[in-house]
Amino acid sequence: MRRITLIIIHCSATPEGRSLDFETCRNDHIRHRGFRDIGYHFHITRDGTIHPGRPLEQVGAHCRNHNRHSIGICYEGGLSGNGRPADTRTLPQKGAMLALLRELKRIFPHALIVGHRDLNPQKDCPCFDAVGEYKELSECIERYGRIEGR
Repeated sequence: MRRITLIIIHCSATPEGRSLDFETCRNDHIRHRGFRDIGYHFHITRDGTIHPGRPLEQVGAHCRNHNRHSIGICYEGGLSGNGRPADTRTLPQKGAMLALLRELKRIFPHALIVGHRDLNPQKDCPCFDAVGEYKELSECIERYGRIEGR
């Protein structure tokens, strides 16, 4: 298994009211970006479904200079109806994201949870403060996860 130091959250930059399902995102990465597969390890659609992308053992293609040591998670959305950056996550997406992050932090307890914009200030992605929102999750897992035999 690769050494994972980051869990990077992305948005698909899809406006509210439009859809970018998993297969469409995957096909876009293959056809238009020249990837062999979707660049993310997980894609969460608006209904809260977590779609597995690249296997965790494979390097992703989602954040320049950080792919080798990270896991990429993308949620469908990130733009308001008029195309401005916005936190458009639905309640099912938020719940699915939290459950996925809990599981990933159990497996990779020392990995930091960050947004794409935290590594590339020219980006708005994921259009919310991932570090702030998941800070307690990171601290709790790091403090207590190993004690419970995780």
